[in-house]
Amino acid sequence: MEVILAIVIGGLYAAGIYMLLRRSLVKLLLGLGLISHAANLLIFTAARLTRAASPIIPVSEEAFPASYADPLPQALILTAIVISFGVIAFALALSYRTYKIAGSDDLDKMRETKE
Repeated sequence: MEVILAIVIGGLYAAGIYMLLRRSLVKLLLGLGLISHAANLLIFTAARLTRAASPIIPVSEEAFPASYADPLPQALILTAIVISFGVIAFALALSYRTYKIAGSDDLDKMRETKE
């Protein structure tokens, strides 16, 4: 399963970088979204894929069970999702305003505007 996710993560990173190198502002934002999703999957995969017990200590024991799911990567991914949502929302508002001023989403044409 890790091999499949590694291929998917590599594909997402490759597609995201390809989209970032395009001249359209919309494609740039899509590439930013793809890279953030790839980073979330990378954190998830690095934490080992396991179907283990929840990280709760039973009343009859003094330690975690032998196999338990680590909650830290899940918390990191949740934080990364919130941060990437904020960054993409800000970039979307900024690109909309830029499109209204420049009249185009082509990055080369935006350099030619006089305003």
